[in-house]
Amino acid sequence: MIQVRVLGIALDASQQHIVLLKPLLEEPGEGRVLPIWIGTQEATSILIALGDEPPPRPLTHDLMKTLLDTVGATVDRIAVTRIEDGTFYAELTLTTPTGTLVLDTRPSDAIALAVRTDAPLFVAEEVLEESGIPAEMAEARPAEEEALDEFKKFLEDVDPEDFQG
Repeated sequence: MIQVRVLGIALDASQQHIVLLKPLLEEPGEGRVLPIWIGTQEATSILIALGDEPPPRPLTHDLMKTLLDTVGATVDRIAVTRIEDGTFYAELTLTTPTGTLVLDTRPSDAIALAVRTDAPLFVAEEVLEESGIPAEMAEARPAEEEALDEFKKFLEDVDPEDFQG
């Protein structure tokens, strides 16, 4: 396993969100970066957690962190373990009052939780070799900050009655 960090969130040519993971010990522009395609909501959640301001209301991953804190569990590590037919798989390792648990999870949810808990992120070497791209090809895009601002504004202005049928 190789320890990585979140390099950023980017958009591909078809405007799909990608989280970029880069090995900790590699310099900018060197080595490989692992792009994992994720949903818009997960991308927003990761961006909010990486930012300096908390959301006006807790998001799902904030709730997950609160639940873990409340029951006395800690996130020990996140690991992207494999890729099968273009789908990435990850594991979340928790320490609980009753022992260690390893849970299957989507990488996007695991990463969103990891950035909230400062848990270390790892990628299996074979996943990085198979699906990684040269680091010089990967760039974080400032346009993502605009999308984050729009989502924050939506959260501030939304009224629960907007969702009543």
